[in-house]
Amino acid sequence: MRYLPLSSDDRADMLARIGVETIDDLYADAPAEALLKSPLDLPRRRSELEVERRLAAMAAKNVAAGAKPFFVGAGAYKHHVPASVDHLIQRSEFLTSYTPYQPEISQGTLQVLFEFQTQVANLTGMEVANASMYDGSTAAAEAILMAHRVTKRRKALLSGGLHPHYAATARTLSEMAEDEMIVLPPDARAEEDLIGALDDSLSCLVVQNPDFFGNLRDLRPLSEACHAKGILLIAVVTEVLSLGLIESPGAMGADIVVGEGQSIGNGLNFGGPYLGLFATREKFLRQTPGRLCGQTLDSDGRRGFVLTLSTREQHIRREKATSNICTNSGLCALAFSIHLSLLGETGLKQLALINHAHAVALAEALEKRDDVQVLNKSFFNEFTLRVKGDAAAFVENMAARGVLAGVPVSRLLPGAGLDDLLLVASSEINTDEDRAAFLASLDRGMGE
Repeated sequence: MRYLPLSSDDRADMLARIGVETIDDLYADAPAEALLKSPLDLPRRRSELEVERRLAAMAAKNVAAGAKPFFVGAGAYKHHVPASVDHLIQRSEFLTSYTPYQPEISQGTLQVLFEFQTQVANLTGMEVANASMYDGSTAAAEAILMAHRVTKRRKALLSGGLHPHYAATARTLSEMAEDEMIVLPPDARAEEDLIGALDDSLSCLVVQNPDFFGNLRDLRPLSEACHAKGILLIAVVTEVLSLGLIESPGAMGADIVVGEGQSIGNGLNFGGPYLGLFATREKFLRQTPGRLCGQTLDSDGRRGFVLTLSTREQHIRREKATSNICTNSGLCALAFSIHLSLLGETGLKQLALINHAHAVALAEALEKRDDVQVLNKSFFNEFTLRVKGDAAAFVENMAARGVLAGVPVSRLLPGAGLDDLLLVASSEINTDEDRAAFLASLDRGMGE
């Protein structure tokens, strides 16, 4: 596709048509501090070949996740994706299919989404699930808006163990809607008094499990306390593979379960695209954002699939819509479903057990040292490590010695006073040699 720049006359005609005088008028509602004061420090023009060379040189500075021992997590995890997953999703009938605007004609697409919903509902222990959302953070924000609609209250309480990106996304939507939100301070040891913070003005409590710092939580007491005050419990899962081993949020009483499905079938991909998981109780079905596919019988008694519910503003009156999300992550959801189908229930449990065992092996080796401290009493495949000095500097030192050691908490929670904390994840991709390299590089990584 060619790029055809506009002439000055073209721009003037377009501005006159919409009733503004200058291009700057289009940004009148943007905060002044968010606007650039001068052009970016980029060359004005380069040839295509020169651009390719420049970008290739920049990319060469990166270290690929699979090139070194890799212990990075914090909401996006490196897992092995079978080659069959990529092969199947690239079949033309999957790769080129799009949102089913005439849904019942697209029976294959609807069946894929129906199977995906069934898998998500089973994983989360819920009764219904939608046909995916953008990612975990937007799914969490939509869950809060849904809780407001269900309870007729406009105030949410967010745990200090919630991933900062999820909290930031929810805060953005709440500010625009003028809703109230309480975000508790970061809680590295999962010791916050969530039950004591509940009151009758809240629509929902948002809790992550495993939480941002890797801690596992029993949601049952929280569920009972929430329901006693008419509050919905929203459970967030950023590492969906954990549901192959720990009890599902639905079984522990959650009302809405949201999360990130990237860990199954989807690679890291420089941060996306990912897919948001969203599941809830059947009684809240009509307040669920997005679309839901259902199974039925046609006039000849044959099995068929339909778009049962679509509450997006594209399909119904805008004031009646539950969400303005205008698409679903269909291809990523397909990858999720294919990988999960290949694993099966037994394979999922085995994979989860391997992840936990690898993380335990590393944590136990680290606990024998006096210069670091594992903070978690329990975890799945990620834990928080306290190091001497600055964790960000520690990571840089470890990387210089060939080990990608984790994510410094200060990167996602700057100014929180947690500069000595490091999130360390260990999945099935890590070998005994990887863990040995971590330990061998530890002293030098701490600058000793």
